[in-house]
Amino acid sequence: MDLGIEGKRALVCAASKGLGRGCAEALAAAGADLVLNARGAQALERAAAAIRAAHGVTVTAVAADITTEEGRTRVLAAAGEVDILVTNAGGPPPGMWTDWERADFIAALDANMLTPIALMKALLPGMIARGWGRVVNITSQSVKAPIPVLGLSNAARAGLTGYVAGTARQVAPHGITINNLLPGIHATDRANALDRAVAEAEAITLDEARARRAATIPARRYGTPAEFGAACAFLCSQYAGFIVGQNILLDGGAVNATL
Repeated sequence: MDLGIEGKRALVCAASKGLGRGCAEALAAAGADLVLNARGAQALERAAAAIRAAHGVTVTAVAADITTEEGRTRVLAAAGEVDILVTNAGGPPPGMWTDWERADFIAALDANMLTPIALMKALLPGMIARGWGRVVNITSQSVKAPIPVLGLSNAARAGLTGYVAGTARQVAPHGITINNLLPGIHATDRANALDRAVAEAEAITLDEARARRAATIPARRYGTPAEFGAACAFLCSQYAGFIVGQNILLDGGAVNATL
């Protein structure tokens, strides 16, 4: 299927590995040129080189902390005119409600709510001027079904969801869509970290922790970055212009809900 985005310019955050890398790969396969961002320069350069070699698109790598003003300034200066924005940032650490103080919430909001908002504010005017644009925010299944040990993430990502709900409908008349992808458990470093925490807390092996969690998912497995990336690429395609302000679960059926 021709997604109609060949030659478009896409900025993908946290793209050196995991779900961000999956999105970058899928967009490149569809012919989009990329600006990739992550904090780790070596992993980012390896990802950029691999994507260039595999797909023959232009890939610009900018190592920076996108959650800081200085990092965003550097990334946006290198990115130029962006047609597709994929926001992504690592989730806050797990814990319990008794663990978190104001500073913890501010850090979570900066990374998982205010950073995507800042990127949208910077790039939406250009998309409006050109009459076309796509924004996909990688959030979490916790927006639909809160996860008690991820209270910081629950709060920050729910805030972003509320912002998108209004903003998406304001920019839709200009040919721009904003949607959120809500991953459940995927085979990424984040899942490994959460599984390790469970293994240590319950004195079981990492494999046992993974198997136990996989058993709670109707699909009986973790998702893959490749299938997540394919969903992202579709939302960025010419065929997704009528999908506006939606929260789309990719969780193997883990969230038990009718709507």
